[in-house]
Amino acid sequence: MKDRVVFLIDMQSFFANMEKLSRPDLDDKPVVVAGDPKIRSGVILAACPVAKKWGVQTAEALWEAEMKCPHLVVLKPRMQLYLDVSVAIASSLEMYTDLVEPYSIDEIFVDMTDAIHRHNCSPEDLAEEVITKVRRESGMVARVGIGPNKVMAKMACDHFSKKQPGGIFFLHPENLQQRLWPLPIDSLFGVGKRMGKHFRDMGIRTIGQLAGAELTDMKKRWGINGELLWRTAHGEDESPVKLDTHVRRKAIGHHMTLPKDYRSWDDIHTVLMELADEVARRVRANGCLGGTVTMGARGHNHFQMPSGFHRQVKLPELTNDGGVIYRAAKQLFLTHWNRDAIRSLGIGLDGLVSDEARQLSLFTDDVDRERLNFTIDGLKNRYGSATVLRAVSLTEGGQALIRSQKLGGHYK
Repeated sequence: MKDRVVFLIDMQSFFANMEKLSRPDLDDKPVVVAGDPKIRSGVILAACPVAKKWGVQTAEALWEAEMKCPHLVVLKPRMQLYLDVSVAIASSLEMYTDLVEPYSIDEIFVDMTDAIHRHNCSPEDLAEEVITKVRRESGMVARVGIGPNKVMAKMACDHFSKKQPGGIFFLHPENLQQRLWPLPIDSLFGVGKRMGKHFRDMGIRTIGQLAGAELTDMKKRWGINGELLWRTAHGEDESPVKLDTHVRRKAIGHHMTLPKDYRSWDDIHTVLMELADEVARRVRANGCLGGTVTMGARGHNHFQMPSGFHRQVKLPELTNDGGVIYRAAKQLFLTHWNRDAIRSLGIGLDGLVSDEARQLSLFTDDVDRERLNFTIDGLKNRYGSATVLRAVSLTEGGQALIRSQKLGGHYK
């Protein structure tokens, strides 16, 4: 049986380096790509290596970056360009295998198991070839994390490849204890700020300490998530590299960071309605129905721990209608909102199945509503997302018209 080999290919400073490619005059300049500095999204989306030498970091506020580097060159994002290049890179990797899975706009999983044996070479040698290929075809500098599975490849890239001169690192069972286990528990894939704090409160401060804990204790305290993180610490992951990761989904959601703190229910409900409509549109586009509405809200940060909540409710019937999703999200929000100012909102529809699974109701007639939804979808697909809007979206709190001019939350 062949030993599995998975690559996680990451494009260095993707947005910033794309901009530098089109502007040779900026080659030795500290360049960042950032959102609009006039609103909250004025944060650093990407910083080139020159800017990073000045201490500029991704996700920090633009004004903080300019304090560190007064001569910073700030460029607005061109999301369509980045998407086109990302898709082209992923497509070019299919010369090795059809098991190519985009993980994000600048990260791609590739199962190279068969390719390694066909080329009769080491994983590191093939990684060098991939880096050369990406550089030659797109101009991008790639780093490659290698592992026997996706989670090991991801951690190899995040924690080690980016620090290697050649941009390649192979994390495998033989060097797991030496290289991964000494890292802080927050470095483990899947551990966020909250979970990291919980682990530290338990006295677990390194990945190795989690790996040395009793699995039964982790399962008892954290359930399936505790077992998953324990297995991740041991480098275990059976998830395949899949072709259809972004096609067949168990859930579809939409999240929005607001341009300012929203304190009024009139403004908040407008955004909830817009989010519900967008989620419903995407669910219909995927030919699905869902049975559980999830709703999340985030408020102010308190000592690095954000306030807010994330709740869900099961629907009596499967749906892909924005009105049904909105009413469920509204109920969740009003039940759990503590009246703090809201910074971001998100809605999702979970438990997706094919829309062929629809069960006819004896008490309601949704045919006209369904026809209207698909008619509106058709108009938006043909003429743009702002073609048909709810009247409430034209009020001060509405964001749908503004976001119709953007791609991925940023201007096209």
